[in-house]
Parts: sequence; structure tokens; C-alpha cells
Amino acid sequence: MLKIKKSLALVTIAAIVLSTFPGCGGDDGGTNIEYIAPDLPLMSTFLMDFSDFSQGRLTAPVAGELGLDGSLAKLNWTWAATNALVWNTLITFGFAIPVAAFLESFNHEPVRQPDGAWLWDYNFTVGVFHLAELYGKIEDDEVVWEMYISREGAYTDFLWFFGRSALDGSEGTWTLNQDPDSEIPMIGIEWHRDTEAGTADIKYTNIVPGGAEYGGYIHYGVTGGDPYDAFYDIYNVGKDNHTSIEWNLDDKYGRVKDPEHFGDEGWHCWDGLLDDVACP
Repeated sequence: MLKIKKSLALVTIAAIVLSTFPGCGGDDGGTNIEYIAPDLPLMSTFLMDFSDFSQGRLTAPVAGELGLDGSLAKLNWTWAATNALVWNTLITFGFAIPVAAFLESFNHEPVRQPDGAWLWDYNFTVGVFHLAELYGKIEDDEVVWEMYISREGAYTDFLWFFGRSALDGSEGTWTLNQDPDSEIPMIGIEWHRDTEAGTADIKYTNIVPGGAEYGGYIHYGVTGGDPYDAFYDIYNVGKDNHTSIEWNLDDKYGRVKDPEHFGDEGWHCWDGLLDDVACP
């Protein structure tokens, strides 16, 4: 009888231990969320898509030449592309190092740290070798992210960008600091995704304190609308002017509205060959 009581006591103690310590069993089956690495936010939450407005999209005749109907060709699309190019250049070239660092993170597996954070630790190259340390830590229903970048002989553990993302990957933010020599916030990013609806958007905002273009932004989205299912909304602070761009992702026709440039509030359209056409 005594042996039976001792056995029951041991079973009870074991059950308490297993249900108390995460990862040792219990109701969560050993899948406590703190012991599962968070998913990296998609690259599209960091890097805006400018592919439909790259100069490589141009086909003969080039912008400014006469079209088949004798009218100037491709001026409307070219103006839309010119506005997108300003932000594309800033991110692609101005932030080549943090962009490359984040892109490389998808090729590596994280390691859990003593404080519960997960660390992606790896080298990458932009001209020369750099070291990236990306930390992701689950806090309630979101993940807190911090990217530290080092370059031997130049700087160590510079917090180049940081952000937060919902655990379900539906929304989040990033903040990019300018560079190791000017440790000031430069670009704020907000993003949203709805996988069921197939929609998403991302917004870059100039957040340089006291900067001449503080508050200026470009907002890109995929809406699922008809006939235009993608857009840019670009705000220039210095001119207090909005440039609105809408286009069809599959067929590439679209339209642009820019009161300061065109001198009116109307839409100016292009067709699938990027040639200027009358708006429907």
C-alpha cells in the first residue's frame, strides 16, 4: 500500500512539473509560443515594388517622340515613373546596406537567446563584408525586431532599423535610421497585408526631424479593384502637392493625376503600351 502511495505521489509531482515548465509537455503539447521562432516579415513589408515603373518598361517609341496618331507618346506614364523613381532611388541606393542585410536574413535559421529573443546572425556583402544581427522577440501578440549591423574598422552594432509586426503577419512598422554617421530616424514604414483578400499596402514617410520634406510620403497598395488594382499616392511637402497614380497590374494601362505638373485636377492616362491616350 505504501509503494502505491509513493507511486501516485511521484506521478502527481511529475504532472505538476510537466505542466509548469514550458516546452516540457502540458496542455500546449510542448509547443509554447516562446520556443517557436517567429516568422520573418515578408521582404515586401520592407521593400516597395517599383517594377512597373522602371525605365526598363519603356518600349519604342521612347518618351517624348510622336506616337502613331501624331501625339506625344508615353509622357503620362513617364511622369508617373519619374515620381516613383525618386523614392526608388532613395531606398535602393541610399539604404542598400540595410536592404541587403534584411534580404540575407531569409537564408539563415535563428537561435534562441537566454532572454527569449531569437537571433539571426550572419555575414553579407555590399562592397565589403558586413555582420548582421537581427533580433526578434515575441511580446504579447506581436514581434519586436532590431537589426544591428557592423563593418570592421568602421562601426559596430549600429541599430540600422527596428520595428514591430503582428504575429499573424497582418501589419507592422519599420523605422530606418539614416546611417552610422548620422544616427537619426529617416524613413518610417507602415505596412498591412490581407492574405484572404489578396490585398496589401506599404507606406514610406520622411521622418527626418526638422527636415524640409518631413511628412512627405509615398503610399503603394494592391487593392484588387477594377479596372485599376494598384496605386501610388505621393505627397511632396515642399510643393504641397499630391501625385496620384493608378494602374492595372496585369495589362499595365493606368492614369496619373498631378495638379502642380498638369495644371488641372483631371486624370491623364496611358494604355498597355504606355502610350498617352484619352481617359475613358
